[in-house]
Amino acid sequence: MSHPDDQSPVNPLPPVVTALFLLLVGVESALWLGSKGIVGGPTAVGWRLDAIQRYAFAPDIFDWMVANGVYPPEHMLRFVSYLFVHYNFTHALFGGVLLLAMGKMVGEVFSGWATLAIFVLSGVVGALGYVLVLDVSAPLLGSYPGVYGLIGAFTFLLWASLGEVGAPQARAFSLIGMLVAIQLGFSLIFGGNPDWVADVIGFGTGFLMSFALIPGGWQRIREKIRRQ
Repeated sequence: MSHPDDQSPVNPLPPVVTALFLLLVGVESALWLGSKGIVGGPTAVGWRLDAIQRYAFAPDIFDWMVANGVYPPEHMLRFVSYLFVHYNFTHALFGGVLLLAMGKMVGEVFSGWATLAIFVLSGVVGALGYVLVLDVSAPLLGSYPGVYGLIGAFTFLLWASLGEVGAPQARAFSLIGMLVAIQLGFSLIFGGNPDWVADVIGFGTGFLMSFALIPGGWQRIREKIRRQ
């Protein structure tokens, strides 16, 4: 029998969040160490560029697939693989920190499979929205659309909790509002790729998926329909 004093005051990370984080860190570590010439020899300096060419979500390749009706597996993989390839160490660092923070809060309520589905499918839908909404050729990179899907799931939890106590549910969207405002501000000041569109679409995907993936979700939806 364990003693209360032996229990850690900090809840461990959900295993699926740990696995996603380790995959992100593993990829970035290899690319960063290669860029510094620490591993891989002289050719490792080009590993990041090669990874971007092979695994980033590329609008031009998507357009080619649609135009020709051909969908090679290695290019369909880009809908997911881009989530684990970043522009640089700082880009990966912030993505990893957000993944840990949001993944922990979501994974403590949702099942492991549901948390994984939200992250991956938010990334897929975010990439699809990126290429359909915007007329761009710049590749999409980074874990952010998937992380924003987790932010969407966390927002759903806040939204539902506020509704149960009769508080204004609009307050649940303050976090995403602040993040989007910051991104828009950076885009206006510094310019750059409007990949925030994929992030916002990822957020919406995660929020909507939560209605069904929350424990007892389908039952709650059926009961609400019956009451109406």
